[in-house]
Amino acid sequence: MKRITLIALLLLLSMAQSFGRDGFHIHLKMPGVKDSMVYLAHYYGVNRPKIFKSDSAYFKNGEADFTNKDPDFVGGIYILFLSDYKTNFEVLLNKGDDMTITAPIANLPDGLKFTNSPENTRFEDYVKYLKEYGAREEKFKKELAAATTKDDTAAVRKKAVASSKELNKYRADYEAKYPGSLLAKIFKGIETPEIPEGDHFLEDGKTKDSTFAYHFYKKHFWDGFDFHDDRLIYTPLYDAKLEEYFSKLVLPWTDSIEKEGDILLKKAKGSKDVFHYTLWWLTKYIEDSKVMGLDEVFVYLVENYYMKGDAFWLTNEELSKFIDRAQKISPNMIGNLAPELKLPNVATRKEESVHDLKAKYTLVVFYSPNCGHCQHELPKLDSAYRASLKGKGLKIFTVATETDDTTIMKFVKKNNMQDWTNTWDPEHTSNYHDKYDVYSTPTIYLLDDKKIIKGKRLDHSNIGGLIDMIEKKKEADKEKGTGASKP
Repeated sequence: MKRITLIALLLLLSMAQSFGRDGFHIHLKMPGVKDSMVYLAHYYGVNRPKIFKSDSAYFKNGEADFTNKDPDFVGGIYILFLSDYKTNFEVLLNKGDDMTITAPIANLPDGLKFTNSPENTRFEDYVKYLKEYGAREEKFKKELAAATTKDDTAAVRKKAVASSKELNKYRADYEAKYPGSLLAKIFKGIETPEIPEGDHFLEDGKTKDSTFAYHFYKKHFWDGFDFHDDRLIYTPLYDAKLEEYFSKLVLPWTDSIEKEGDILLKKAKGSKDVFHYTLWWLTKYIEDSKVMGLDEVFVYLVENYYMKGDAFWLTNEELSKFIDRAQKISPNMIGNLAPELKLPNVATRKEESVHDLKAKYTLVVFYSPNCGHCQHELPKLDSAYRASLKGKGLKIFTVATETDDTTIMKFVKKNNMQDWTNTWDPEHTSNYHDKYDVYSTPTIYLLDDKKIIKGKRLDHSNIGGLIDMIEKKKEADKEKGTGASKP
């Protein structure tokens, strides 16, 4: 009995050491490869061609070794590629892996053999299966193109559906047999919700629910993705899912994006890489967005995550830049009262006030006479103003960002801007740069009669449409008996 207990103890200790090993080791054998460099790279959220170099080794007599002892290594899909940057193949790596890979260069990526890595052997089997599947898909496309009757088309589509179900079954069977493995997590992560067949009705049981498919797909979109498995960030999986979710399933409204962002960040809380990537991606998505008003989401993320210490990867200097940017955006978000500006009229030197300008709509335009974009945009704005905007009750308040009044007046006269309220800031006392977040010109804001910001970063082409939309909303609110529309 004592002997059995001792053996069991030694076995447990051996297992503990194996699971506790940091990093990984790869012994690569490629017969026939001359002495040269071989590189190891990995994915990080996105697919190729964007990959990230991780390590390098030198082939000697066709063999090379990669040794990693990083305690923070988590694993993922890694790529081994030769010095020609063309010959490459993928491997699955997990923390503690110690494997030998034999790779015949003539047939890559076919013919790979793995020692001490059964998961990679199964991965290669899957890659082979995918090739067969892809060949069948190509065959179905050709058959579909050649089909001449409805029956022929239906027959081809039936075969394609059956093939797709076979692929899904392959993945499901693997998940069931090897739960928790990296490949199983990848299979789960790429699953797409299957919409239940048949008719679906609203609560009354009679009216068909035309939005059922959308709501079901959105509700179950993330069911298979493990937000606490950081290995999934080192695959080309997550970025594509985020892009599909926010561009196709989430409405481009501040409330919707903030709500959905909170949900995903809550799911990822406690992980390191998944949380990091999620917050980074959401921030970049908002910064790159062309949708007006979404800068409010940037402020929300900074105030609720960055300023609360969740952006753990940033230095204090980097963090301060995010905070400073949010503080500049915050006063001039859509729905806020526009900051007051009191500046001298460039022609009369009389003090002009944005808040005192009586108009149904006010356009605040920051421009520079020497800015090429301004020289192109303001004449078009003048044409739009005379053609329709003036008739909508709009007046224009300009702020020239140059202090040379002669240059400003030449620009005003050249572009027929005399009936606008044209100001400048020769003493640099208004702080308009921060109040209106003017970091480029032209910068254009639309205010209503109460000087509430209704639009920002506009140009001559969309001002009229925005005013029409605001007016339609007012009329709709009146019909509903709700009174004035909300900012």
